[in-house]
Amino acid sequence: MSKLVKRTIAIMIVCEFLICLGLSLIFPVMPFIKNEYHFSAFDMGVMSALFALVQFVASPVIGRWSDRLGRKPMLIWGMVLFAIGQLIFAVGNTLWIFDFSRVIDGLSAAMFVPTSMALAADITTPRERAKVIGWLSAAFSGGLILGPGLGGILAAWGYKVPFWVAGILGGMATLVALFWLPDDRKVDLGQPSEPAPTSPAPGWGKYRHLMTRPMLILFAMILVAAFGLAGFESIYSLYVNEVHQFDLAAIATVLTLNGILSLVLQVFFFEKLVVWLGEVKLIRYSYLLSALATLVVIYDHSHWQIIVATLVVFEAFDLLRPAITTLLTKASTKDQGLINGMNMSLTSIGNIFGPLLSGATLDWNYQYPYLIVTVFLMVAFGISFGLRKFTAQN
Repeated sequence: MSKLVKRTIAIMIVCEFLICLGLSLIFPVMPFIKNEYHFSAFDMGVMSALFALVQFVASPVIGRWSDRLGRKPMLIWGMVLFAIGQLIFAVGNTLWIFDFSRVIDGLSAAMFVPTSMALAADITTPRERAKVIGWLSAAFSGGLILGPGLGGILAAWGYKVPFWVAGILGGMATLVALFWLPDDRKVDLGQPSEPAPTSPAPGWGKYRHLMTRPMLILFAMILVAAFGLAGFESIYSLYVNEVHQFDLAAIATVLTLNGILSLVLQVFFFEKLVVWLGEVKLIRYSYLLSALATLVVIYDHSHWQIIVATLVVFEAFDLLRPAITTLLTKASTKDQGLINGMNMSLTSIGNIFGPLLSGATLDWNYQYPYLIVTVFLMVAFGISFGLRKFTAQN
């Protein structure tokens, strides 16, 4: 890679980490914002779902715009909107303002995340591409993982402090990208010349070969995993605060521990677990452990046992997602872009409906949200036995 390409990639990694960090700061302070402004749990669920909904709707449109207008403008505007969204949340004091902030955040993520992946594909060779996209994915996951813990720590100085900090850092990152990120429309970033891709089959023909039994099972598991994690995580701070009387320090401790464990697990142990168990068994055990641990969170009242069970749930989900994605890449030797696009779409759908259902049912009965999550996880555990095609490989 040239120095210019390396600089471009480094700026994108830092900015993507920052965006995902800021977007997840809200989780530990949700119960305190809810109580201070007298919102319902469903209101907070809508707040979480709006981000995923806007990202889901806007991403395809933004992708086409970046093809026509260039990558840098989309990336810059994504950072600008990120900073604006965080500052709006920091000064907000009504539900519609908080919701509007999350809409802006969703649009920001739709502008930055897929555009950064597209730019990475533009400026790397096929040999380098997987590594660079892996770095961007790690920045994306790392921001989402570490954001809640950092949000809890910063909130010790005030519930709005995390959003002021994210907004200021977003503004600084925008300036860095504005002056240091090369303009792909004007500067030769060394895009490799590759043969033009063949046109996909018209209509639904390009999807037909994916509708095999193993692929449908994997797609169902993606949806369940996204729904389960979003349903569990979106109300977790509300749940443990209202039901088990966790204070901000306890919530921040749990989410910080989760961030550390998740990074260690994904970086150092995921590959070893796949070699030891294989993807199918790893997926199966992860669903079972997460379901059992969710029941502990519902029915146990010991703080330390709830903390341990929470960490089991989060780490199980952090193993589920890459394991399912790995199986998807093995299920078909072509159309990886289409497969990963469907992966992201199903994840977004789960991220939309998980918080909505959990927020609504929490207002009815504090046990309902996690009981529903448990049922879905156990159904997915049962479905995992249908992956017989991969059993010989695992």
